[in-house]
Amino acid sequence: MTLTTTTEVIDRFNRAFTEHDAAALTDLVGDDCVMEAIQPAPDGARYEGRTACLAFWQALAGNRDVRFVPEDVVVAGDRATIRWRYHFGPGPADSVRGVNLMRVHDGRIVEALGYSKTAGEVPLAATEAEHGR
Repeated sequence: MTLTTTTEVIDRFNRAFTEHDAAALTDLVGDDCVMEAIQPAPDGARYEGRTACLAFWQALAGNRDVRFVPEDVVVAGDRATIRWRYHFGPGPADSVRGVNLMRVHDGRIVEALGYSKTAGEVPLAATEAEHGR
């Protein structure tokens, strides 16, 4: 099957994760793909090239101990935003929400930047009173 639209590529990408079908990712990743994972903070690990990105995604998609649930997908031209929840345990606290910013070129994913809400506390900005204002 030849994939031509961003919508088709992203739909198959998401189904590979929801159905734990790691092999379905093979035809979706471009040779020059760049992917930034959600961890470690603050920037996430960077993977460059088809082989590295495909290996990361196939390991994640094939893991039946976790569950990926797309919450919202928006496609605009060659770009897509995937808002998701990733479940890594049975309880309600055993999940994290995040977003991937994707770019597709010639029917293949060439960029995927992942961001997530953190489980730990993030320091809030200092108030004006703390700055003596």
